[in-house]
Amino acid sequence: QLQLVESGGGLVQPGGSLRLSCEASAFTLAYYGIAWFRRAPGKEREGVSCLSNSGTSTNYADSVKGRFTISRDSAKNTVYLQMNSLQPEDTAIYYCAAGDNPCSNFEIRPWDYWGRGTQVTVSS
Repeated sequence: QLQLVESGGGLVQPGGSLRLSCEASAFTLAYYGIAWFRRAPGKEREGVSCLSNSGTSTNYADSVKGRFTISRDSAKNTVYLQMNSLQPEDTAIYYCAAGDNPCSNFEIRPWDYWGRGTQVTVSS
């Protein structure tokens, strides 16, 4: 069964860091583009970051540029989202998605596989 599972969320103070993981089962992540999205309470889903299947192209939302980094460990079939300098406005459920997509305009492209999300709360 094709599955994406996110982990690594939690409660962190402003200025802190978290690393989210997105692990795939029954398929190889390196064959797909991978994107991270988030949905904050009362807000629409927002595209956060994308990594191309080649691993050579990335894209980030303006709100996270310079703070978040997406990466992949093919041996572990896992994609990561390193989040630094977290702020309360980063509070959301974070989802990873996989699909045969480039990273240009990733936030509006259809993604084939989705995880169930992991909660990130930034609060003092």
